[in-house]
Amino acid sequence: MHDAMAVLPKLQTGLDVNVKFTVVRDFEYTPECIIFDLLRIPLFHGWLVDPQTPEIVAAVVLEALVIENFLERSASQLTYHGLSELTTSMEDDQIGVLFRNNHFSTIYKRQKELLQLVTDQGFLGESSVVWETLGSIDGDGQFVDSHFRTDPPKPELASSGDSASPHPTSPHSASPHPLN
Repeated sequence: MHDAMAVLPKLQTGLDVNVKFTVVRDFEYTPECIIFDLLRIPLFHGWLVDPQTPEIVAAVVLEALVIENFLERSASQLTYHGLSELTTSMEDDQIGVLFRNNHFSTIYKRQKELLQLVTDQGFLGESSVVWETLGSIDGDGQFVDSHFRTDPPKPELASSGDSASPHPTSPHSASPHPLN
């Protein structure tokens, strides 16, 4: 408990976790990991070496050039093999924490689909954007609402270039508050 209490102040600035490239739940032990263990929150990552590429598997501890190539190709800290293993490892209706790009995000598996909680402030006023599907490593997921329905961003918000603007930009729109 004392170790966990010492980690709590670090939550404001970030935790030090080191992934192992073999299993989605495999991390090098650091004192920061104790907080997840204590709260029984599963911690995942998807930055895995595909076992069907034996030269990379063998080189992860031996050959620096191959390792560098692997790191460049997986700069998003998620591989297709990792995504597949995440989908397989998580149970339906399980919530977990995904470590990716040196950030933690909430992930949820629903009906064999992975979703991550949208926490970007640009969507703060968008009640139709709660989760983003996590079906590829390229970040091209779809936004869904709290009922897991796909609802694309409103055209007036997307075309205005200012996602924080709550009002349509059409010149024919009526102002919600008349000017005095």
